[in-house]
Amino acid sequence: MPSILQTLFALPLRALTWLGDQGTRAVAAIAFIAVAVPPLGTLLRPYVTEAIFLLLCISFMRVDLAALYGHLRRPALIASTTAWTTIGVPLVVGLVAHGSGLDRSSPGLFLALMLQAMASPMMAAPALAALIGLDATLPLVTLVTATALVPFTASLFASLFLGDMLSISPLTLGLKLLGILAVSLIGATAIRWIVGAKAIQRHKRPIDGFNILILLVFASAVMGDVAHDFVADPVFTIGVALLAFAVYFTLLTVTTLIFRRAGYERAFAVGLMVSQRNLGLMLAATAGALPPATWLYFALTQFPIHLAPYLLTPIARRLTARADTARATVAGSSS
Repeated sequence: MPSILQTLFALPLRALTWLGDQGTRAVAAIAFIAVAVPPLGTLLRPYVTEAIFLLLCISFMRVDLAALYGHLRRPALIASTTAWTTIGVPLVVGLVAHGSGLDRSSPGLFLALMLQAMASPMMAAPALAALIGLDATLPLVTLVTATALVPFTASLFASLFLGDMLSISPLTLGLKLLGILAVSLIGATAIRWIVGAKAIQRHKRPIDGFNILILLVFASAVMGDVAHDFVADPVFTIGVALLAFAVYFTLLTVTTLIFRRAGYERAFAVGLMVSQRNLGLMLAATAGALPPATWLYFALTQFPIHLAPYLLTPIARRLTARADTARATVAGSSS
């Protein structure tokens, strides 16, 4: 009997390990699978809230507490990156979108851009940074501080820019975000206490594979109608897709330039984190009660989110190699 049980558990474990080893290729493939198989989205849409909760739990569960505490010794850099992603980004996006008249010409897209800007970075952003070879410590610490603040900052910017565009009040939005994050953190803490941090680290590859499966559930639920929207209005859909890519790479570039004095490798990692916004958190907080244009934008943002890590890997490797050379030069001269 034990051998049968071991075999039964070994097969899915090997499958998850293989999937986790695919890294950025699997993350990129998710977006195309989600669009190519619309029935999958219909099937999985009722479970999008559970998928978001699991993604948050896995991310909180994998936080390296030692690295977190160590990096908090540089509070100025942490404070500046946190202020940029929680206050600077939504303020700039809100002013630009409002100044361009988008709130009047396309309220659904304006709402989408504001929810994207108000969201905290994706919980998977530090893992994606590490996946392409970047030092993920600074993004990880910034992610934790920004996530702690987002219930309050999102409520503030919803009051400033959104008014009655949301089906819930700004205060309710903040409270829902706080509740989702608190429950996820409690769940992750319980898992760490029961399983142990060493076991979590030891099973990193199958956990990566499981994370990719949950990402597929979320992406399919959000992107299931993209093919239908494209057939119905291809010009508008392509325009929204271009906007999603433009916003993503603008946030990445501007953030990298702002923090370049911290070193381009570190700045690029922060830029990657800032450009990957946790739209799933906003979907959960609003219960998906959003206009069609907002849903379409959220769906199409999955393309840059899933493709960029794969496309940006060569740049990350060059920056990492340059940083390693600089550190070796400094170490050689000091010795």
